[in-house]
Amino acid sequence: MRKEPRILHISAASRWGGGENHILNLCQEMDSASHIVLSRKGSDLSKRLKLENIEVYSAPLLTKFDLRFVWKIIVLCKKHKIDLIHIHDTTALTLSIMATYLSANLPPYILSKKTSFPIKDRKRTLYKYNHAQIKKILCVSDITRQITSEKVMDQEKLVTVYHGTSVPKENIGNIILREQFNIPKNAILVGTIANHIRAKNLETWVNTIDYIVNKLGHTNYHFLVIGSKTDRTASYLQRMKEKGLENYCHFSEFIPDASVLIPQFDISLMTSQSEGIPQFIYESFYYKVPVVATEVGGIPEIITNGENGFLSRPHDGVSLANKLVLLSQDRSLQEKFTKISYQRLLENYTTKRMAANTLAQYKEVLYGKNGTGS
Repeated sequence: MRKEPRILHISAASRWGGGENHILNLCQEMDSASHIVLSRKGSDLSKRLKLENIEVYSAPLLTKFDLRFVWKIIVLCKKHKIDLIHIHDTTALTLSIMATYLSANLPPYILSKKTSFPIKDRKRTLYKYNHAQIKKILCVSDITRQITSEKVMDQEKLVTVYHGTSVPKENIGNIILREQFNIPKNAILVGTIANHIRAKNLETWVNTIDYIVNKLGHTNYHFLVIGSKTDRTASYLQRMKEKGLENYCHFSEFIPDASVLIPQFDISLMTSQSEGIPQFIYESFYYKVPVVATEVGGIPEIITNGENGFLSRPHDGVSLANKLVLLSQDRSLQEKFTKISYQRLLENYTTKRMAANTLAQYKEVLYGKNGTGS
């Protein structure tokens, strides 16, 4: 019987996000003994995988072209007899392509395309995405695959593999959000899990709150974002202060396994301007919390507007506000949305299904479409 392929996952990310959660899920759902991970030294991913007893190595990454990280790829492939390299972000792709110049004996590559950002029309960027070492590009949604196809010459390499969610842990220290942030018991708690990065578009999050509180006059809502702060955070806080919103919204620091706090939300809100498909939405489906989101990336592939959630155009805080208020006032609609979303999750968007589909792609690259080789 053929052994499970030996996979090296490569991530250059520093903070924890959906992409890093994807790596953890893959290692846990498949035979973890067949997977090792190379991450940036000091990264959230490296720290988390060690806690989960997943074999992880790290290397310094002071620039996008740090040769110490490149050399580590080559050393690990030889030491562990790696069959295939799974690349998880654009910087990791750059480093992996650099490795092909230093070693002629590297295994084939699979790349995960986890965002709907178009590939830039630059010579070096096009070169690395079309590199012969890449045998498959796993796109997180159909729209991601469509956008990626515009710049990838070999369309046969592109395949959609949806991510998903698994049954989360039961608790993380009994955090009670209403007590921690002094949120009134009768306030409608609208939650978001997102790092303070450009793609999440928290400017629109502030604008949505401003419209609900200052234009519609609803003061029985409280908004909370859980995620890592960045150099953008100060501008959001300033905007909140200018609009007099300090009593209606808060930023929490990054909390590991924050998804288990979702049941404390009355509504989940996403204001992103660009996405693959956020893990936060899958997790809200699991916990039966209704979702209001922007219609970006692959989100419309899992939420049908008015059927199992509400969608608005990106940057449209007014529309998001109106739909959020409407949903909060209609209990039967909330129940309809969550029932359909939960069923869709179980049928299509579990980590078990994602892992099985990913493993099928690994084996196709290594052994051919029938999985038996020549």
